[in-house]
Amino acid sequence: MSSKKWLVILCVALSAFAASLGSVSAYAAAAERVGDFALLDETGGFHQLSRYQHRDAVVLLAYDNSCAAARDAADTLATLQSQFAGDVEFLALDINARDRATESGWGLAIPVLADEQKLVAESLQVQQAGEVLVINPQRLSLYYRGGADAALEGSLAAVVAGETPAAASGEVKGCPLAYESVTGPVPDYSTEVAPIVVKHCSICHREDGAGPFAFNGYYSLVGWSPMVKEVIMNKRMPPMQVDASYEVTPNAHFLAAEDRQKLMHWMQAGAPRGEGAQDPLAEVPLEKTFDWQLGEPDFVIDTAKNVIPAVGILDYMYTELALPFTEDKWVRAFQFDPGEERVIHNLSAFIVPAESDFWGEERQSQTSERRFLGSFVPGENPATVFPDGAGVLIPAGYKLALQFHYYSHGRELEDVTTIGLYFHDTPPAREIVTRPVSTKFTLTPNEPEQKFAVSYEFPEKATLLALRPRMNQRGKNMKFDLQAPGAKAETLLSVPAYNYGWQPQYWLQNPRAVAAGTVVNISGAFDNSLSNPFNPNPREAVEWGFDAGEEMFTGYLTYAVER
Repeated sequence: MSSKKWLVILCVALSAFAASLGSVSAYAAAAERVGDFALLDETGGFHQLSRYQHRDAVVLLAYDNSCAAARDAADTLATLQSQFAGDVEFLALDINARDRATESGWGLAIPVLADEQKLVAESLQVQQAGEVLVINPQRLSLYYRGGADAALEGSLAAVVAGETPAAASGEVKGCPLAYESVTGPVPDYSTEVAPIVVKHCSICHREDGAGPFAFNGYYSLVGWSPMVKEVIMNKRMPPMQVDASYEVTPNAHFLAAEDRQKLMHWMQAGAPRGEGAQDPLAEVPLEKTFDWQLGEPDFVIDTAKNVIPAVGILDYMYTELALPFTEDKWVRAFQFDPGEERVIHNLSAFIVPAESDFWGEERQSQTSERRFLGSFVPGENPATVFPDGAGVLIPAGYKLALQFHYYSHGRELEDVTTIGLYFHDTPPAREIVTRPVSTKFTLTPNEPEQKFAVSYEFPEKATLLALRPRMNQRGKNMKFDLQAPGAKAETLLSVPAYNYGWQPQYWLQNPRAVAAGTVVNISGAFDNSLSNPFNPNPREAVEWGFDAGEEMFTGYLTYAVER
């Protein structure tokens, strides 16, 4: 690309960037539009502004429990919630982001969202605790800003009636907010901002990587800053996020609140280059290199070539690989080498009998014991090493059954993925198996939250190693709770905003030794409404099934048992 053409693109990007960020004063002058955001509430529930399109309005209260005006406003909103039930969503924004036990102890009648570092309050230009905003979730625009008074009730009545509110603002008698971090030093690009991007983003956002664009230097980050701001605020990135209030698994992704704040404030300050000569993003290798992490595998197999169309929403592709083993093999580790990482978002591999297909006994049974080798998702892609003294059995005569989930990339591409297997020299003492636990159902149309729950009781002692939620396009959330006999229930994993595009296996940081009689309870929900951006058709009922257009609710439990 010529330098002149690059300069034109950069200027356009910088103009869009400056317009999207603005300053506090500019936003206050024209605060009709609001940005999307997502936060967790005191129960771990996920709330994203743009995912309330099935409501006429969202009411957001800036809340500080030490502020009498805010407490009074919460009481008013509790009354209004009864009046406008089903039409309006009411939420409280905890501007101090207290812990969940504290938030629950307040006893509010509406969900309390923890606003870490006050990033959402700041983006909405909230000035006082007790301030109320009424937001149009379809247009992401402001209907009303003011107090919890008659003007608020009148605005809501007008919105629900399909009319324009008479009052766009009202008087607030609350408690002033201070944004201390805004007045502090602007984060430095070289030493603070770029290292965050390198750590959390560069593995996918590089040339020919899984990300749709590359961060290969300061100017590329500046050009994509509006998008970066959006996906940070609505928690779309980094992918595979879990609720960090519980145990954080090694392969879960999320940005610490302090890192989000640094990125946001750097962008709001105009994204200055700073004086540091070093550009960490420019030093990231353009191409990802692959090495067998454990050395040359004992057995290497290439998948059949898959041709990925240039455009379109793609269903799963399946491949079966015959294995030449005439005696049992015990896998101690494996590693995937993706052929075309730009398009492969998920790959799952099961070990199945020669006469079986990928789904095996899952087609007939809501729970069964299976041999799951593992899964691939874009990212660092290290080798998966099973615990000492344990392995996955490949019985003689069995084969590998693979499921690929591809995304189109704008031009036709071909993928041949390589799998490396490492074997135990002698059979281990424990076998690693994976148990799908599921239920069959039909989703009703236009329903934003349809809840389901399944459970599995261990008949014998085992060591629980990993968990994997599995739904399709309408999946909303899933949680795994462990209930040991005579003990308090423990949440092992919560995926509050399930994303069909990312289906990793979450390995527990601390594997759990479970006794016979221990139960894993799996709960979750689907969103079959227009508020779900991944939903191809919210007006249709959806049946249980294995195709991408159908739905499934399956929790996979991976555990080791004595042989």
